[in-house]
Amino acid sequence: MKLVLFDIDGTLISSGGAGTLSLDRAFREVFGLQDAFRGISMAGKTDIQIIKEGLTRHGLSADNGVVPRVVDSYLRNLDREIGRAAGKHLKPGVKEALEALLREEERASLGLLTGNLEQGARIKLQAFGLNGYFPSGAFGSDDEDRNRLLPVAVRRYRELYGNSFSYRDCIIVGDTPRDVECAKRYDAFCIAVATGPYEAALLRDAGADVVMENLSDTDAFLSALG
Repeated sequence: MKLVLFDIDGTLISSGGAGTLSLDRAFREVFGLQDAFRGISMAGKTDIQIIKEGLTRHGLSADNGVVPRVVDSYLRNLDREIGRAAGKHLKPGVKEALEALLREEERASLGLLTGNLEQGARIKLQAFGLNGYFPSGAFGSDDEDRNRLLPVAVRRYRELYGNSFSYRDCIIVGDTPRDVECAKRYDAFCIAVATGPYEAALLRDAGADVVMENLSDTDAFLSALG
């Protein structure tokens, strides 16, 4: 059986800017800073990594309980902002691909591998009615280094299903070179979709096994799973 692990932002959804706005508001509430994340690239990074980068940018320490305060404010804001983000949308073919995978339950299990904090991931997915597709996964709240998340996901799914998943049974679906890197580190398979900030050629150069413009061709996606 394959374990198909999806990234969220840029791969499944666009939050319509709700994530960045919520981080900016968190820094405003905690530190009184405006537009704290302007110019900071977030693609493929974990939430804790992004928060610490923001702290460093503004000469702030990550010690003394500051990060949990920022996280609490971020999640409160995200829960509010995602519901009213005018530009939020599902990426092409996502719902059809997930439904097709559910019908392949003897062949594949669905999960998440995302830099989002688990609570933030669930808030985002809930806004699109997607939480039910993903019983578990690995999140930025498990480790701030994305490259250490695949072992977390494999362990959880072994416990969940009593299945001896190996890394080579895993397929990571993402939209950045960082998704590719976290797969290739463990010799897992990677399907990259050019639905985020990176063009197909860059994802191919990063080492993705399969590159698709998006998931709108469900048959091609299922075929790529092997």
